[in-house]
Amino acid sequence: MVPLWLQAGFWGLVSGSALVAGALAGYYLHVPQRLIAAIMAFGSGVLISALAFELMDKAYARGGFGATAVGFLGGAIIYTAANWWLATRGAKHRKRSDTSQPTEAEVSGSGLAIALGSLLDGIPESIVVGVSLLEGTGVSIVAVAAIFLSNVPEGLSGAAGMKRARRSARYIFGLWSGIAIASGIAALVGNTLFNGVSPRTISVTMAVAAGAILAMITDTMIPEAFETAHDFAGLITVTGFLAAFALSKLAS
Repeated sequence: MVPLWLQAGFWGLVSGSALVAGALAGYYLHVPQRLIAAIMAFGSGVLISALAFELMDKAYARGGFGATAVGFLGGAIIYTAANWWLATRGAKHRKRSDTSQPTEAEVSGSGLAIALGSLLDGIPESIVVGVSLLEGTGVSIVAVAAIFLSNVPEGLSGAAGMKRARRSARYIFGLWSGIAIASGIAALVGNTLFNGVSPRTISVTMAVAAGAILAMITDTMIPEAFETAHDFAGLITVTGFLAAFALSKLAS
């Protein structure tokens, strides 16, 4: 039987590999910005659904409202503080596919800030994949599918913006490949560190990840979607939410 920590690493890598797939499309294909925005809106809806039914609901069942609420708010606060700090150093528009991303000449150190910001966006999702295996029922396919589907537009939009900011292909694909590998490692570490801990601790951890993910969606994904899709962003987001909700019910 394959060890749980190895399964966690594998599924984390699978979900993270969507970033590379999206980056390839964003760099080599001329994808219209309206289509990128629509995909980003859909991915936002998918993630919101997953964090509601796969994270918050299960966190509440394990640890009750108090632990879930503290973790949820804590995750949002931690992410917001880190994202604010990175935004002041040039990573504010890291998911934008237009010319919003600064070049290294315009903002010195922005390349590193964008890399750290992209890593910040992906780690909470990956930890969730690892922790989901601790339930003893196998990996949460809904969580993996939701993260995978949301990672495609992230990689696509981010790579398109990086290309317009005149960053090299080596930098772009090195960044997204590194984050994909880091996603696998984060899932592995999450599974190992939280194996055997109390249900309340796992509840807080899942809620922290949910809070960080929702803050990330609001701060980085939805603005990119609304910037171009405008009137249709809400409808597309709802469609993504419904798709993930249906998947969660079919899997249960």
